[in-house]
Amino acid sequence: MGAVLGDAVVYADSGTLVFKPRDQWHTFWNAGDGPCRILEIISPGGFERLFEEAAEPRAATAGETPLDVRYGIEFDLESVERLCEEHGLVFPRE
Repeated sequence: MGAVLGDAVVYADSGTLVFKPRDQWHTFWNAGDGPCRILEIISPGGFERLFEEAAEPRAATAGETPLDVRYGIEFDLESVERLCEEHGLVFPRE
């Protein structure tokens, strides 16, 4: 796994523990050729609902609060191209 944690870039082999403090900008990616599995422990509970909701694509309901606002997070989608170039990544395109 590769990750940007704040200003640091880290790489983790199988079995390595990587700590990301709360409220820190971060990005994870598969830095190898095989499958990459990440076990993320988030405390206190409740934030896991973000992933459940994001995994179920659906049309937004009028008046619904967007996920980023509801869960207090920020997405920097403009950074994707730069991160792909810097770390030799390929982002799937439709």
